[in-house]
Amino acid sequence: MSYTTIRLERDGCGVARLTLDRAEKHNALSGQMIGELTEAAAELAADATVRVVVLTGAGASFCAGGDLGWMRDQMAASPQERGREARRLAGMLGALNTLPKPLIGRVQGSAFGGGIGLACVCDVAFGVQGASFGLTETRLGLIPATIGPYVLARMGEAMARRVFMSSRRFEADEAVTLGIIARAVAPDALDALVEREIAAYLACAPGAVAEAKALARTCGPVIDADLVAASVLALIARWQSEEAAEGTSAFFERRRPSWDRS
Repeated sequence: MSYTTIRLERDGCGVARLTLDRAEKHNALSGQMIGELTEAAAELAADATVRVVVLTGAGASFCAGGDLGWMRDQMAASPQERGREARRLAGMLGALNTLPKPLIGRVQGSAFGGGIGLACVCDVAFGVQGASFGLTETRLGLIPATIGPYVLARMGEAMARRVFMSSRRFEADEAVTLGIIARAVAPDALDALVEREIAAYLACAPGAVAEAKALARTCGPVIDADLVAASVLALIARWQSEEAAEGTSAFFERRRPSWDRS
């Protein structure tokens, strides 16, 4: 299948590399990218030759979060269109989270908002020292809604509440403490670390790996249809709010939003 906003490459050993490919936009999640990631997840799930998947980004950033132009469009859209797009975003995250192959995050740069959500749906993620992280939605009058179940599952409530509401940026060492990434290494050491993780999976029975992953999800925090639906409704409500309109307008107008007293 051909993609525009992502790259999907396979090697002869059963390793697939899924790359966010909007480097000029810091790999922000556009509507097209959301759809293509969902399609790629289905393609990878059905490919018996794929043993392990690596998720990474092109360029300097891993993922800057949701594309603000796409989000602004949702605020002006009909309720039906807003609902459809929110469900598409949630569906993409769910497809990656339930991928029946190990998913390794290669976080080669900074990650914000939805970028942290992508790291948290990975089974393990590694990052680089010097990268910045942040759940920055509330600065824009938004909330980390559809990524919320996965962020809370990864961090736990106590850890998540340190950064879930404040939009505070933090560095890679704190991202390790919070559980977003497992290790932070120098940029020139990242690929070797990822390759070691890949090698461990290639020594395992692929069916056993898939069933072990499914069992871990069953035994861990429950992310079911009701929780996902609640996160979708929370996002739709925020898109309709006056704060979201003010926050995104302020961003595009390069000014502080009305609530900023920093």
